[in-house]
Amino acid sequence: MNIGFIGLGKLGMDAAEVMATKHRVCGYDVEPRSSDTVCVVPTIKDVVEGNDMVFIAVPTPHSKEYDGSTPCAELEPKDFSYDIVKECIVDANKYMNKEQLLVLISTVLPGTTRREFVPLITNTRFIYNPYLIAMGSVKWDMVNPEMVMIGTADGTTTGDAKILTDFYDTIMENNPRTVIGTWDECECIKVFYNTFISTKLGLVNMIQDVAEKQGNINVDIVTDALAKSTMRIMGPKYMTAGMGDAGGCHPRDNIALRYMAQSLGLGYDLFDSIMSARETQAKNIAKRLVSEAELHGLSIWIHGKSFKPNVSYIDGSYSTLIGHYVKEMGHIVHYIDPLAEDNNPTHVHGVILLAHCAEITYDYADVEKKQPLYCVIQDYSVVVDPWRRYTTDNKNIKVIHYGNTR
Repeated sequence: MNIGFIGLGKLGMDAAEVMATKHRVCGYDVEPRSSDTVCVVPTIKDVVEGNDMVFIAVPTPHSKEYDGSTPCAELEPKDFSYDIVKECIVDANKYMNKEQLLVLISTVLPGTTRREFVPLITNTRFIYNPYLIAMGSVKWDMVNPEMVMIGTADGTTTGDAKILTDFYDTIMENNPRTVIGTWDECECIKVFYNTFISTKLGLVNMIQDVAEKQGNINVDIVTDALAKSTMRIMGPKYMTAGMGDAGGCHPRDNIALRYMAQSLGLGYDLFDSIMSARETQAKNIAKRLVSEAELHGLSIWIHGKSFKPNVSYIDGSYSTLIGHYVKEMGHIVHYIDPLAEDNNPTHVHGVILLAHCAEITYDYADVEKKQPLYCVIQDYSVVVDPWRRYTTDNKNIKVIHYGNTR
């Protein structure tokens, strides 16, 4: 098929390049982009005309302070910004016709498509089709999704929904289930999927806090037992305590759902509790780092500044959130990260938080077998490992498996 793709950013380019393995794809972005497989064109008119389907994958941002890399639970809840999406829809609509299909994949709150976007689409057909993809594993996620969500006006499974289903069949590797519903239902599925993950991580990290304060508890014994309790309560994913939920999607989705809870007058706000717990858990880790630093007279280092291993982005980083609290307690925090920091020492002496753990972060995608160390840890350092994976034969390095107090 002939595919147009609007938005070749952090997620969009990888998604477009996956499509280009089986189809002819041209793309457009406001920033200069280049690709070996996607033909980058200079205007939306160029990316739209003559193509069977046009995908829009542009941001629905919050203000920077809402990304979760610093405390945001006390900020006023507010919706995403839809200005970029609306501008792209209006421009694409000018050059499209009823023989073409416009597909939006950006994350929005329930009700947004019907209220904000559909009135702008007068010349073509439309589907809402959010993705379950994540930084660091976009191309794998694209062809191995848990499900494909296809939203139509009334949830009809035929017509355009069938065309899109057949299209994805050409690139998928894992034969995923397809969920077809209304625009509103697919909006719900996407945003609540993300916030379920936040909730699970908040719960398992609460168990980690209990282990630290109660003693005689290895959090992994508890979470492993719960993760295997699939008859009633859950599956194993996101059931390892460690760093909190992070990145450009999940924290901000909880903020947006706080806004939704208020605007709909639900009378309660679970999402406020999730975000508050996330920040308190980060502060608890910061307290431990400061305590060890003061006890041993050491500086504080965070091993991994980006929000996850193998990416350079610090949007929504839990590392910088912990660093915020360290600085609030009167200490300097140093970061070491080959992708997110310019100057990285080869040897480090201090209290070192091992924030990154690729084997847990990417266990589903087999992207990385083991997390490499970004530096040599020198004698008489203290390693705080919230993933409880680090071991060493060096008796001069103190290792704290945070969350295991047995």
